[in-house]
Amino acid sequence: MTPSPADSIIVAVDRPDAASFWSIVTPLRERTALKWVKIGSVLFCAEGPTFVREVVSSGLSVFLDLKLHDIPHQVGLTIGRLRDVGVHLLTVHTSGGAAMLEAAASAAGDDLGLLGVTVLTSHDQASLAATGVELALRETVARRARLASDSGLHGIVCSPLEVATVRPALRDAMEIVTPGIRPPDWATDDQKRTATPASAIAAGSTKLVIGRPITHADSPPDAFDAIAASLG
Repeated sequence: MTPSPADSIIVAVDRPDAASFWSIVTPLRERTALKWVKIGSVLFCAEGPTFVREVVSSGLSVFLDLKLHDIPHQVGLTIGRLRDVGVHLLTVHTSGGAAMLEAAASAAGDDLGLLGVTVLTSHDQASLAATGVELALRETVARRARLASDSGLHGIVCSPLEVATVRPALRDAMEIVTPGIRPPDWATDDQKRTATPASAIAAGSTKLVIGRPITHADSPPDAFDAIAASLG
């Protein structure tokens, strides 16, 4: 079956607790073709693995965005636990290096889609340089994407502005998941490297992480459907 445009939308439900999460997700499920939700570190710390299991059991696909970054042994153990929770996609940070990424990929196995975060979309060249990274931002993203591919990860996370640059560095089947997605009439907020949903897909993104343009809209279901329609 050919995926629908809605299948490429991951709604980032960055809410502080389960009740406020479901207040957004329930009407989306009732009125749209919602498939994917992103759970971030704040909600995960508030509600824990039991809540994530509840979301998975409801039939939703879960992208757990924790950006794990630790010594290889600890990352491997953590991923083993999260795999048992049933999440579908999970992030680690590529700046952890090859040994950490290889340990992560080994722990994830074939059941858990492991994504390597390259450079946060809140960074620009100046803020990246302030962390001690001297390479150009796009080259940094490309190198980290190649490292993720070589280490056996299932995909990467990068801004939509780097998608066309990194695709040649990846294995053919790898996912490119892009945050920093903003409709033309929406403010960029704290994101510095953004693009519209349609332009990100045209560049080669396989999934779009979209938060406030949907969750802060007057009608989140209408906003979701409008974005899905824009993807054709």
